[in-house]
Amino acid sequence: MYNLSCYNPGSFTLAGIPGLEKFHIWIGIPFCVIYVLAVVGNGTLLYLIVIEDSLHEPMFFFLFMLATTDLILSTATVPKLLSNLWLGSQEITFTDCLTQMFFLHFSFVVDSAILLAMALDRYVAICFPLRYTTVLAPQVIIKLVVGIVVRSFLVILPDVFLLKRLPFCGTRIIPHTYCEHIGVAQLSSANISINIWYGFSVPVMTVVSDVIFIAVSYIFILRAVFHLSSQGARQKALGTCGSHICVILMFYTPAAFSILAHRFGHSVPRNMLILFANLYVAIPPALNPIVYGVKTKKIQDKFILLFTLKKTQ
Repeated sequence: MYNLSCYNPGSFTLAGIPGLEKFHIWIGIPFCVIYVLAVVGNGTLLYLIVIEDSLHEPMFFFLFMLATTDLILSTATVPKLLSNLWLGSQEITFTDCLTQMFFLHFSFVVDSAILLAMALDRYVAICFPLRYTTVLAPQVIIKLVVGIVVRSFLVILPDVFLLKRLPFCGTRIIPHTYCEHIGVAQLSSANISINIWYGFSVPVMTVVSDVIFIAVSYIFILRAVFHLSSQGARQKALGTCGSHICVILMFYTPAAFSILAHRFGHSVPRNMLILFANLYVAIPPALNPIVYGVKTKKIQDKFILLFTLKKTQ
């Protein structure tokens, strides 16, 4: 019975943000505002892309996927965070923990792949403008989307089984506000070398390779842009990449900082690391629709038109 309970833990306890308990209510307010912005912004973006025929282009289809995964990422983490901070609901079942962990890592890998697909879209649009509709035909887009989802699913699904095989006979208090693979695995008294190595190899196989291909695509894009004859053409070409570059920086820079802080920032208080980790999963989904709304004139025009029509009705 003892071994059975170890391998089938009923629940875990999410510790929240240790040391900042008396500020939990106040900390929850900005996270609630950020989450509402993410839901409203991405929901509006999805609505506009669906109803507007002029937005049925490859770039906006990838943006549709990005908005969807951003909603998954923020919804998988922020509501549980708010219930922890405001209601003291720290308990999470083992099944819910695995589900949250899966969607957290899955959406991260999907987001990275979508940013690579967007880089491919910009590369084709700038370097081969006359062949754009041929290269990125609907059937090609469908294959890309299926490939992105299948790749992400296949590399993240083993995390679930790697955790299910572990016994949890000791403490079941997770020193965080959400479940993530290595954080849960470290609670086990068994050898977690496989979990550590697989947890290390997944970002290398996916995110790092995506970053390399994105960098290569932008090298070709910049080379093509600087070969353009007129200054206006160069500015227009670079302008179409502006929103994509902003989203790339917002996505990868905090991730790199978080990894470095956990690896080398031993003097940084743990509650600050937890707080930053929550900001990382909450802020990009809220800012991405704003960036594309400001930087992309087509979306900006449709957004203004949508609210203008609502006011006149």
